[in-house]
Amino acid sequence: MANDSKQEKKKISKQSFLNALQVFSYIKPHSFLFGVGLLLLVVSGLLVIVITALLGQLVSPDSSAEFSNAAWTRFIPGIADFGGTGKVLAALVVLLIIQGFFSFFRVYIFSYVTENAMLALRHDAYATIIRMPMQFFNERRVGDLTSRLSSDITTIQETLTITLAEFIRQTVIIVVGVGWLVSYSYKLTLVMLCSLPVIIVVMVIFGRYIRTIGKRTQDKVAESSVIVNESLTGIVNVKSFTNEVYESNRFRESIVAIREIAMRSAVWRGMFGTFIIIFLFGALGLVMGVGAHLQETGEIGKDVLGKFVFITGLVAGSIGGLASQMGTLQRSIGVIESVMEILSFKTEPVDVSEKVSPLPLRGEIEFSNVSFTYASRQDVEVLREISFRVPEGKQVALVGSSGSGKSTIAALIQQFYIPNSGVIRFDNRPALDYSLTDLRSHMAFVPQEVILFGGSIYDNILYGAPGSTSEQVREAARKANALDFIEAFPDGFETVVGERGIQLSGGQRQRIAIARAVLRNPTILILDEATSSLDSESERLVQDALEKLMVGRTSVVIAHRLSTIRKADTIVVLDQGRVRETGTHEELIAAGGFYNRLCELQFDKDN
Repeated sequence: MANDSKQEKKKISKQSFLNALQVFSYIKPHSFLFGVGLLLLVVSGLLVIVITALLGQLVSPDSSAEFSNAAWTRFIPGIADFGGTGKVLAALVVLLIIQGFFSFFRVYIFSYVTENAMLALRHDAYATIIRMPMQFFNERRVGDLTSRLSSDITTIQETLTITLAEFIRQTVIIVVGVGWLVSYSYKLTLVMLCSLPVIIVVMVIFGRYIRTIGKRTQDKVAESSVIVNESLTGIVNVKSFTNEVYESNRFRESIVAIREIAMRSAVWRGMFGTFIIIFLFGALGLVMGVGAHLQETGEIGKDVLGKFVFITGLVAGSIGGLASQMGTLQRSIGVIESVMEILSFKTEPVDVSEKVSPLPLRGEIEFSNVSFTYASRQDVEVLREISFRVPEGKQVALVGSSGSGKSTIAALIQQFYIPNSGVIRFDNRPALDYSLTDLRSHMAFVPQEVILFGGSIYDNILYGAPGSTSEQVREAARKANALDFIEAFPDGFETVVGERGIQLSGGQRQRIAIARAVLRNPTILILDEATSSLDSESERLVQDALEKLMVGRTSVVIAHRLSTIRKADTIVVLDQGRVRETGTHEELIAAGGFYNRLCELQFDKDN
């Protein structure tokens, strides 16, 4: 059993790594530049070793004199007039300038490649999220998704730009540096290398744990983003219930949890760093002691130890840095995996080509024995064998108590969900036979709680049919009884509505939503209790606009105030997910059934 668990962990770790590698598909379009950057990175790492070796020359007069007679020094301009030490210093200056040149272009190239790659990744991640089915959003919080698009992708960008580059550079330094040390003395190199297995084991153990803590930290950061998003989005509720302190405390608890996890990570990283420092300095002292002995016995020359110690320090520092970069890379793997997971989700078959739909649709709707259960509430059957028909251009009203399934039917008409059983037809064809984009392009939805975007009134109306002219937007506002109040604002159509339309009244927001629907010119219109929360004057204006909008269109009206649907061609009465009655207002009143009781209850309540 234990072996199975270990094997499963191994599989998960391997799969996580493979998932993380998918991010390089966004580097592929820039593979040539990325390759140039890697080449500059390798050359830069080699130059660091050469520069370090030259520094080692300075502590040995014999080797400096030997360097002075080297034939290749004649190719460096102006160096011939210097002595041995002078030539070393001149060579250092030249190599440092070259190193700086290479480093600048390496940083620029890596930044260019990763900026473009992350642009594509952000776009693809958002495009995937925005095309997910409604069930996806029912199961996730907006703040968490926002965090994935912002902080997580920023982490990936830093990983590809800085962490990965440093990891490769330090790997080059270690590999080439060890080879260089072997050329000086294989015995002394073996002494230095005896510490590597211990370091590697420690890297694996610490790195794995640090990665786990990193993922937990990222999740907690996402949770805190959710709290901020929810509280600021619902700021009216926060202030009306005087819950500022409650929200502050809720956010504080979240960030305290982040701090606790981060401090735990800091303890482990601190222990790791302390171990590495102690071990490396101890190893360096051992190397110097053994080197001094070999120098005394004549096994190595007097000019070797200084250079060996310098390069050993460089290699040891790179090993310590490599361990740190390894921990960062392992933490990043979890972040990359989370983002790439989004891209693997199955989206709705939405056509993003922005082409004009050629689909002709008359607007006839038919529900035939439709049953539906939300995936998050499998134990609750929301609709049970619902059947009704809406003829082309007619108006059907859905009435019933809260939870009877009215809004679910509206969602099914828009194909936000697929029925568990039964068939929904448009113009006598099953809904699944249509392109989702084509079908929805013939619909407009006016909800009870209108959500406006934070731009201008003009932009919010234009959202119904992007590409429309300003004259068409103005005409849509006029038909929605919104033109008068819009032009009363100092900025007119350019008035900024504020977050979620908070600067406008409920009636004004409703009329802008209606103007948006007018501009769309839909075949099928869906109204979800569009006047239920308005005052009498606003309700009159909104109802007048709705009646104009419904003329000649197939309309599905979810009614709260039954007085607004007396003229409906058909009224479907729902109760606990079933159709109780169907007919006109007069027919249902005469029948004296469930609808009649609803009318009586509402009449008594209004009086």
